[in-house]
Amino acid sequence: MRLRAVVRGTGHYLPDRIVENSEFEKTLDTSDEWIRSRSGIERRHFAAPGENTSDLATAAARAALADAGMEADDIDAIVVATSTPDLTFPSAATMVQARLGMTRGFAYDIQAVCAGFVFALANANALILSGQARRVLVIGAETFSRILDMEDRATCVLFGDGAGALVLEAEDGTGDVADRGILSVDLQSDGRFRDILYVDGGPSVGRTGKLRMHGKEVFRHAVEKLADTAHRALAAIGMDGADVDWIVPHQANVRIIRGTAKRMDVPMERVILTVQDHGNTSAASIPLALSVGKADGRIKPGQIVVAEAIGGGLAWGSVVLRW
Repeated sequence: MRLRAVVRGTGHYLPDRIVENSEFEKTLDTSDEWIRSRSGIERRHFAAPGENTSDLATAAARAALADAGMEADDIDAIVVATSTPDLTFPSAATMVQARLGMTRGFAYDIQAVCAGFVFALANANALILSGQARRVLVIGAETFSRILDMEDRATCVLFGDGAGALVLEAEDGTGDVADRGILSVDLQSDGRFRDILYVDGGPSVGRTGKLRMHGKEVFRHAVEKLADTAHRALAAIGMDGADVDWIVPHQANVRIIRGTAKRMDVPMERVILTVQDHGNTSAASIPLALSVGKADGRIKPGQIVVAEAIGGGLAWGSVVLRW
């Protein structure tokens, strides 16, 4: 017998304000066609004034708990992946814990930018396998609109706000790939590439800062590294692209997603795409896509799902799970 971390519920939340590409035409030298052709993005959501990352995370968490048929006190731990917390401290996760009325267990944040949710899933899986927790609420939540330079047309049109959540629960498995739950994890990082995607500020340097990105370099690294991490995670359990029912990638750019799928020999018909409606929501993009894919009936029990992401650091990784 072997413990597995099995998905019991999903949920997501998007702010009410929808920002169409055409809105940027009023202030920038850009167009709907330019944005769509380079990114696949048609619209995104922006949080309202006073609506913070912890608010988005709490709403997604409530939806995931309802989907799982659980209450807050059924949960042992909360792990929130975010690069845009409300405050330097305390963690967004403890804020979510309080708002859910969860009076037991523990909560903390993980920061790996766009790869954050993959790192959070890996961390939650380790908590379950070690016996530290039996039920873990894993959330990705971001308000990237707050760190965008609205005069930089290369970046401000790409990002949006949102949150997604999963409930993971320990379940006894046989130890082979027929088990439900997380089957394989691959995590990587390389700090030499920090200057191609970063925020030029933070508490230690004394200013908030804005997002900065060298798009061509990020694109080049993304396609290569995402396919590589997915291959490694699949090979570790004797699988390859032919065994995959769904790729649920970080929703950054449709060209990156297509390039990765091609390298994995997986047709786009087996890729969950939400980038057109959400933009790049960083750590929220994978749980948002998982929640949408489950809600519309595409992701079904027993299917093999590969989640993969890359973000600033650079940090990247993938998780293979049977739904």
